[in-house]
Amino acid sequence: MPQMSLPAGTVTFLFTDIEGSTRLLRQLGEDYGPLVSQHRRVLRETATEAGGSEIDAQGDAFFFGFTRARDAAAGALATQRRLAAESWPGNADVKVRMGLHTGEPTLGDEGYLGLDVVRGARIAAAAHGGQILVSETTRVLLPPELPDGAEIVDLGEHSLKDMERPERLYQLVAPDLGSQFPAPRAVAQAGDEDELKRRINAFVERKISSALEGISIKETSAGGWVLRRRRSDDELSGDS
Repeated sequence: MPQMSLPAGTVTFLFTDIEGSTRLLRQLGEDYGPLVSQHRRVLRETATEAGGSEIDAQGDAFFFGFTRARDAAAGALATQRRLAAESWPGNADVKVRMGLHTGEPTLGDEGYLGLDVVRGARIAAAAHGGQILVSETTRVLLPPELPDGAEIVDLGEHSLKDMERPERLYQLVAPDLGSQFPAPRAVAQAGDEDELKRRINAFVERKISSALEGISIKETSAGGWVLRRRRSDDELSGDS
C-alpha cells in the first residue's frame, strides 16, 4: 500500500474487484498478469484523480478511502467509464464490481478498523461486474443532483454476510454505463467461482489480527471464528 495520509473522521470507502477473475486467468494464461497490471494502473489513476487514497490492494481487489461521498461516487463512475474504454489483453471482457459505504472507522497504524470496513466490503461482494452498489449512509450524503446525468436507484433490502440486519442497497447509474443487472448477490452462493469473498475475508482477518496482540484469527468452513494464542495451545471458537 502506498504510504500516504489517510482521511480521518467520516470516510467513504470504495471497494472494487474484477468479476470472474479465475475464468479470466484460465482464458488468458500468461496474458493475465499484464491485464491485472493495466487494471491496477487504471484504478489508481482514476480513484486518486477523484481525491481517493489507496488503503489496500490484494490481487485484483482494491480498497480506497475518500473524505467526501460525492468524490467517491464520481471516482467510481469515472473508473467504470475508463474500464469500459480500455483495450484489454486477449480482447478480454473485464467487468469490475464496486461498493460504496460511508462510516466513521477507527484509524490505526495499519489502516482502518471497524464494522464499517466489513460492511463496505460485503456491499461490494453483493455487486455484479460493472455495477456500483451504494449503502444507505452514502446515499444520504450524496447531492440531490449528480453530475453527468447519474442517478441513484433503490434496490431494496438485502441480507449481507456478517451483518445483523438486512442492508438497504442502492445502485449508482449513468446514461453511458450499463444499468441492468440481476438482483444483488445473496449472502453466500455455494460454488461461486469468484475470489472476492476469499480476498475480503483475508483482508478482514488481517485487520482484526493486527488489533489482537498475540492472537491469530481464522474463519472456519462452518462460518464461525477460531481464535488461537500464538504462544499456547489454548483455543477459543464461536459462531459469527
